[in-house]
Amino acid sequence: MTNKDKAIALINTFATGDTEAAGNLLAEGYIQHNLAYGTGREAFVGSVAYLACAPVKTTVRNIRAFEDGDKVFLQTVYNFAGAGEQVAFDIFRFDADGRIAEHWDNLAAKAEPNPSGHTQTDGTLEKKLVDSEATRKVVSGFVGDVLRGEDPDKLTSYFDGDTYIQHNTGIADGLSGLGAALDALAGQGIEMIYNKTYMVLADGNYGLAVSEGTFGGAHTSYYDLFRVENGKIAEHWDVMETIAEESTWQNRNGKFERKPL
Repeated sequence: MTNKDKAIALINTFATGDTEAAGNLLAEGYIQHNLAYGTGREAFVGSVAYLACAPVKTTVRNIRAFEDGDKVFLQTVYNFAGAGEQVAFDIFRFDADGRIAEHWDNLAAKAEPNPSGHTQTDGTLEKKLVDSEATRKVVSGFVGDVLRGEDPDKLTSYFDGDTYIQHNTGIADGLSGLGAALDALAGQGIEMIYNKTYMVLADGNYGLAVSEGTFGGAHTSYYDLFRVENGKIAEHWDVMETIAEESTWQNRNGKFERKPL
């Protein structure tokens, strides 16, 4: 099995209830960054067992899967025990023995199509086998210059005119759609702020950035997936998640890597 196969097999144990498979895929010292769950292999296996006993079966539908070095990143739709569909990005780090050693994620409720008719998960599925480092450079540059506001005058240089497919639930296609949405937020006194970026993963012409900031003053985790074409950003998917108060955390590992980029 490839690492992508293993990551998909692990999330599918939520649906199958196969605790033995989950245990075999995880490293003994498994580190959990989802703050709603305990850390460690036994805590994950316990979650699989709990869902297997629920009266409504959990469903898992993986949409996209990518690999960058020792990490796999997935875009998936979950419905945990009938609680409602959620769109998620998962990141798994593998150890030298090929077991899953660490996990990060962001989840949001599935929403209606955005103003351009796109959903949170539809769009281009094909991955082009281009230089991943070139993709990482474009995504890292855009996130720093534009989203973190380090050089916002470069905004238009990252796009091919107004050709830009947007999957954010509240934003229409194109730079024009992005500008209109930001103006609407500003009119409501809502700021979307990116302060730090912890990871930029890349596979072919897709790159995923993991960032921390605030949205409307609330502590927020941003996961942004970009498709790059000919050195320009062509398509964007994202999941924003409000970070829970620390008093509610079920592990002390935190939501992110220890040091931002």
